[in-house]
Amino acid sequence: MASVSPKNSVPEAPVFLLFGLFLVFLSTHVAAQSSPAFACDVVSNPSLAALRFCNTSLGINDRVVDLVKRLTLQEKILFLVNSAGSVSRLGIPKYDWWSEALHGVSNVGPGTHFSNVIPGATSFPQVILTAASFNTSLFEAIGKVVSTEARAMYNVGLAGLTFWSPNINIFRDPRWGRGQETPGEDPLLSSKYGSYYVRGLQQRDDGDPDKLKVAACCKHYTAYDLDNWKGTDRYHFNAVVTKQDLDDTFQPPFKSCVIDGNVASVMCSYNRVNGKPTCADPDLLSGVIRGEWNLNGYIVTDCDSIDVFYKSQNYTKTPEEAAAAAILAGVDLNCGSFLGQHTEAAVKGGLVSEHAIDIAVSNNFATLMRLGFFDGDPGKKLYGNLGPKDVCTAENQELAREAARQGIVLLKNTEGSLPLSPTAITNLAVIGPNANVTKTMIGNYEGIPCSYTTPLQGLAASVTTTYLPGCSNVACSAAQVDDAKNLASAADATVLVMGADQSIEAESRDRVDIHLPGQQELLITAVASVSCGPVILVIMSGGGMDVSFAKNNDKITSILWVGYPGEAGGAAIADIIFGYYNPSGRLPMTWYPQSYADTVPMTNMNMRPDPSNGYPGRTYRFYTGETVYTFGDGLSYSQFTLELIQAPRLVSVPLEESHACYSSECQSVVAADQTCQNLTFDMRLRVKNMGRTSGSHTVFLFSSPPSVHNAPQKHLVGFEKVFLNAQTGRHVRFKVDICKDLSVVDEQGNKKVALGEHVLHVGSLKHLLSVRI
Repeated sequence: MASVSPKNSVPEAPVFLLFGLFLVFLSTHVAAQSSPAFACDVVSNPSLAALRFCNTSLGINDRVVDLVKRLTLQEKILFLVNSAGSVSRLGIPKYDWWSEALHGVSNVGPGTHFSNVIPGATSFPQVILTAASFNTSLFEAIGKVVSTEARAMYNVGLAGLTFWSPNINIFRDPRWGRGQETPGEDPLLSSKYGSYYVRGLQQRDDGDPDKLKVAACCKHYTAYDLDNWKGTDRYHFNAVVTKQDLDDTFQPPFKSCVIDGNVASVMCSYNRVNGKPTCADPDLLSGVIRGEWNLNGYIVTDCDSIDVFYKSQNYTKTPEEAAAAAILAGVDLNCGSFLGQHTEAAVKGGLVSEHAIDIAVSNNFATLMRLGFFDGDPGKKLYGNLGPKDVCTAENQELAREAARQGIVLLKNTEGSLPLSPTAITNLAVIGPNANVTKTMIGNYEGIPCSYTTPLQGLAASVTTTYLPGCSNVACSAAQVDDAKNLASAADATVLVMGADQSIEAESRDRVDIHLPGQQELLITAVASVSCGPVILVIMSGGGMDVSFAKNNDKITSILWVGYPGEAGGAAIADIIFGYYNPSGRLPMTWYPQSYADTVPMTNMNMRPDPSNGYPGRTYRFYTGETVYTFGDGLSYSQFTLELIQAPRLVSVPLEESHACYSSECQSVVAADQTCQNLTFDMRLRVKNMGRTSGSHTVFLFSSPPSVHNAPQKHLVGFEKVFLNAQTGRHVRFKVDICKDLSVVDEQGNKKVALGEHVLHVGSLKHLLSVRI
């Protein structure tokens, strides 16, 4: 088991990861392996040793300068696109930049393939479920496993070294089909997920900060969260975003990814923001990413984004102007072929200088040098010994199962319902279109998993089951109601595995209806009406569902949300249901009623409510309407209590004697460096597990700031996941930085410290904190 804290130390379920409809075993017969792509192969071509860019004793900048000055304009242009060309005279082979690793090494994108040498890779839960664990050490541990498997695949010629993951867009609207790929709706959680996952991917075991294990990419920058809704698609959508919302909600995850995670790349998105395509906006790219945040890496376009802003958005009159606009804005690499086709003409037409091309390819080459691509044979370097034996290991697959267990959210649990006793159940009815699925469990941007354990297989490993799909698929146009009722009425307990799949929510597929699809509700209600024992509703989905009917139906005793739980999802679901593992996941997004989807246009980007027109706002931070479940909801088989040990009642913000706020009343002060220096305090709490079952608990610290600058009604300041044995407790400490954690963003996008009464919330505890000058 990879070291991930916390882990529930309750009895393990029987090991059934190897059950599956589509078992993929690592072949004992290894076919002839391909070689990885790399430059500066001085063994095969000793003359390359004389080239300064192949001299590993020099600094990366010196090597890059040497390489770029050796290239012709036409050769430089080869390195502006993802399918980079070769320069054989300099010993540089072809390289494809496009590989994906959203929740495991994926074969989406031309840079990565599976073969009989390595037929699959560990497929972790889809990101939205991993985020529900609220466990930063888990985020990093998954990244580390993914990068190890990626390096192993690179060594046998099956993968690149540049992976366009993670997706850290804010899950602003429940209808977005790609919300499943994200860490949810909260800027702090998304920031933590992005920076820790990136560290897991990028940081080397030798600790060298100038080199990369693999190169991650934070995407899609920025305010991108609509794909295709009621005739509006991402290629034409203009996201009208206030400066306040941009800096308060959409930008923080990207800022953290660059500054805290030191990510090697940022990908600009398809949409326009306030009229400008993001991939042609010099303020967003050169100004913010490269300038304010000091990106150490390259900026890449989403695939064919330049073609999109030229043809679909009509942003420029000619393709040469489009190529120049992207490069001058700060784009270094084009996913697609547009820059390969039009850059030379743009240079010759005087629209962009060759020097600008030099800057772009320099950023790309510097990234490859940090990866060791120009260091000769990788087999002789760190990670050179990785290969097929290091992919789909037992430890890696167990981590996939552990990640699913930590993320699964128990939303409802009538007393005496869950966990089920595997010794008391003689017949478990398992019903639903997602009860025996395989690929559905891994969501999108997926690879080929090592193996699958379906929910049915997971449950059947502990008790006798009877199974009925109930519908032919999740669309559920015709439910097998009578057969399902007969099955459930004869069982000791019933598990209904329902929800969605990629036919309902996916890239380029936003929802209109957020109910369970088709006749699923009818089927669930009918089965519950005849069941004698507990009825457990398991919802497999990326986005939230309006399941008010189930929440309010006493015959439905438990509800579990399991996201898309990855290759070991069925095993993890069974672990929770039978009590081998104490659930600890918490919702990373709000679940809204259908009335929200009926009345709120997805195209309205405003986060804050507008009472003048009834607009209710978005996410738990601003939404003022009714919810089905809200951000942070989730139950355990244990009861946890919280006690406040230490927190100040008053914090004084130091200002210069001449400051205007001493002579006139101020609602807030600018969070300037001088003001904020050492402006921190400790908040200490004691959390205790009062139950008879060991388990983990996420301690959330929220703040409700004074009502200035349209501040959030509350926002997440910190979270800490702690493991506690039954009847034991421990202290939790939050180090609160006033300017970073308790500040608000004003209407102009400036960070301000709000003066007045702040309310700090931890569970049901509330603590008043006065911030004064």
